[in-house]
Amino acid sequence: MQILQNTALKTVAGATLSIAALTALSSFSATAQDYPVKAVRMIVPYLPGGSTDIVARILSARMTESFKQQVIVDNRGGGASITGTDAVVRAAPDGYTMLLANIALGANPSLFRKLPYDAERDLTPVALVAIMPTVLVSHPSIPARNVKELIAFAKQRPGALYYGSAGNGSVNHLTMEVFRWMAGIDVVHVPYKGGAPAFTDVIGGQIPLMFPTIVMSNHHIKTGRLTPLGISSAKRSSVLPNIPTVAEAGLPGFDVNEWQMMMVPARTPPAIIDRLHAELVKAMQVPEAKERIHALGAEPVGTSPKEAAAFLKNEMARWAKVAKEAKIPLVE
Repeated sequence: MQILQNTALKTVAGATLSIAALTALSSFSATAQDYPVKAVRMIVPYLPGGSTDIVARILSARMTESFKQQVIVDNRGGGASITGTDAVVRAAPDGYTMLLANIALGANPSLFRKLPYDAERDLTPVALVAIMPTVLVSHPSIPARNVKELIAFAKQRPGALYYGSAGNGSVNHLTMEVFRWMAGIDVVHVPYKGGAPAFTDVIGGQIPLMFPTIVMSNHHIKTGRLTPLGISSAKRSSVLPNIPTVAEAGLPGFDVNEWQMMMVPARTPPAIIDRLHAELVKAMQVPEAKERIHALGAEPVGTSPKEAAAFLKNEMARWAKVAKEAKIPLVE
């Protein structure tokens, strides 16, 4: 009798669990179908004004129109993008918090001794959004007018030249570290709390070198306030077509690009990720949005989530190798 009672209880319990599972599945489907029913946050782990922030605002405006709900850009600058990234990792996996990550997400595991999250475990890619080169610039007080002259000038003054960046792990930092390593020069990193203050000091001559984004530097190159030396990508920029690539100008094989990737917290329902991906790609295809992204010197991409995950894995492996071979010191 006891065995029969236990069997009956297990049967009832199993049926109850099945009903609960079906109810949860039905609730999830309804949630995914209705999503979004409130404002969505797009966290940018940098201060306003940089390339990642600009791309976020281009996309958020288009997605707001499509969603019929506000997509709000939330700048969480500081901490080499770690602060903003951690805020997304800790957010509910419900599609209402996104992260527009950049190159730092792939490099930080190799630059910091300890991070409060594991990007591959705690975040899920939605799409690789854009890829953009930077441009090596110097203050006109530096007599070098091309890459070879700069390398020769730096080799005569080991440790005497400084370069600015938006902080450890930023594209400005990483690109110059690859340049330093490949060129065999000794230049000193000066990390700032954002790209804008670093760039301001380059224009003012306090810091002579930087790899800023094209959108940040284009006007100052044209007015002669900065000397352009080379584009960081393997091919020339359509925005600055007369400036050779760094590879053309003296360092064959040099190819480093900034990139942006949309991420959500791990365990976000697949149906919501699919919806976000569809809306993101649609936003990138709006002619005005495409033109504005191109004006940054960037190429819109719009990969699948699976392709974005593979790209991130490759970036992590690449920067692990660079950090080791270039002997980039770990940040405690």
